This record gives sequence, C-alpha cells and structure tokens, in this order.
Amino acid sequence: MSRYFYIGLLAVVAVGITALFSYRTSTPSAELVDRADFGGVSLRIEYATTSTALLRGLGGRDSIADDYGMLFVFPNKGNYGFWMKNMLVPIDIFWLNDKGQVVSITQNIAASSYPDVFYPSEPVRYVLETDAGFANEHSIATGTPLLLKNFPIVSE
Repeated sequence: MSRYFYIGLLAVVAVGITALFSYRTSTPSAELVDRADFGGVSLRIEYATTSTALLRGLGGRDSIADDYGMLFVFPNKGNYGFWMKNMLVPIDIFWLNDKGQVVSITQNIAASSYPDVFYPSEPVRYVLETDAGFANEHSIATGTPLLLKNFPIVSE
C-alpha cells in the first residue's frame, strides 16, 4: 500500500480520537448565555432548551456556584416533574410562570431523594435550579421575579 494511504488512515484515526475526546469532556446540552437578577442577586444563567439538556440538567456536577442557575425552558405551560437522577449535590427548585415570577419553591432537595419526583403547585413555563439554600439565604418567595432581558422561547 502507498505511503499516502497510511498518512490518510492516520489522519482519520487522529480526527476520530479527537472527536471522541471532545464529546466525552464537553457538556453541549446547555449553554451559558445570560445574566439575570433574582432577589437582588446577579446570577449566571445557563439555559436548558434542548431535550438532551432538559434531561441532563445539573446531573453529574459535583458543585454549583452561589451565583449560578440553570433555567429550564419549556414550549408550553405544564406541570413538569423534576427528579434528582444523577445529582451529586442538593438544590433549590424555583417554578416560574410565563412572566418569570416564582409560583412555587421546593427547597434543599437532597440527591438521595431520587426516585421521588417534584412538581410545581400550578402549571409553569420555566424552572430555575440553584444551589441548595439560595431561596432561604436571599429571601426568595412566591412572586419574586427572575429578571432577564429576554426570556428564551422554544417550540415543540
């Protein structure tokens, strides 16, 4: 076989290994794209808008920064259930209406609560997850707005 064949084969293998390594070390299911004010605190917001991101959520992370939140965006209002599958740290869940106002809060959910499923008290369009204790520490209550320049919209 020619030398060019082996060089080409080596290039294909190198690209394949690089792609596999990149896939295994990245988390493309959600993206950090915004900052929001929530109860007087500036949060870095990572959006979960794809089916992969909605399923993965914060699963597998061994810590959550105090100024961080993941915002789950749904195409329609609904009673979306959340569980702690693959979660390593406890969280607070804020259930938000279509205007971004808190309608329900579930606090200090332990990773060990899986397979329990948690639901809002009424249909919601958005769900925000933060580090456990955020609601209590910042006096977040029903009616508190999540202030974003633009809430993302997704369609089914």
